[in-house]
Amino acid sequence: MSVRLDIELLRNFVAIADASVMSRAARQVGRTQAALSQQIKKLEQIVQQPLMIRTGRGIALTLHGERLLAHAHKILRAHDEAVAELTGASLSGRIRFGCPDDYARIFLPGVLQSFASLHPQVFIEVVCAPTPRLFERLKDKTLDIAILSQPDRSDRDAFLRREPFVWVGSKGSNAFNLDPLQLALSDPDALDHLAARTSLERAGRRYRIAYASGSVAGLTAVVRSGQAITVMTQTGVPPDLQVLPASVGLPPLPSVGITLQTARRLSSRLLERFEAHVRAVLPTL
Repeated sequence: MSVRLDIELLRNFVAIADASVMSRAARQVGRTQAALSQQIKKLEQIVQQPLMIRTGRGIALTLHGERLLAHAHKILRAHDEAVAELTGASLSGRIRFGCPDDYARIFLPGVLQSFASLHPQVFIEVVCAPTPRLFERLKDKTLDIAILSQPDRSDRDAFLRREPFVWVGSKGSNAFNLDPLQLALSDPDALDHLAARTSLERAGRRYRIAYASGSVAGLTAVVRSGQAITVMTQTGVPPDLQVLPASVGLPPLPSVGITLQTARRLSSRLLERFEAHVRAVLPTL
């Protein structure tokens, strides 16, 4: 008997696997959690293998689930490309997309490359800036959509992912021992700047802001010189710099939640597709 994989079942399976949380996946695909669970059971019956297990943190894939996920991504990409080409439904136009500087190296290649493979006629204009500046541009509608950092909170299902802040220094430098501590920080209203100052003040540690800039390139250049340390999200730390361990005596830092926000209530079809794409891809990067 031949086995056939239904496209809709695969699409829902990928949504759950990428989100790792059933409630988040249900919102993304517009179904109830119960309906999604039934879809996974049906898919497991078709392949005659267990695909997912529930854990204390959400959903985890079995070995068979991991193997199917790799195939599912390829199948869905080929399916969507074929449908777009044959029906003339491929999208075109321009999107103004904002992303914080420290996420750009990690997030942008995966998001942009995968969307361009589906919709090569779409031009995406990228603006990198600290979150407060992106908020301003969304408000005045000079951006269409942006990835943003927000303070961590208990309602974590609203986040696409969470990232811990970490202290960052140059490898081999003892800048973390200076008194007062020399800091290279972004804009005063940015979350990393506020987190650094708040944690140091609570710990009673003396510090001086030796360099302030909205440019991550500028901040990391100062840190590479060994003259100061900075605060970044753990994902955004360049490989030539080091996350400073707790043993150096610096106070702990909070985490931030990563969200996606659009500038318009009434989205275009193009913007809706791009938003859905980012929401699906970002948690996997």
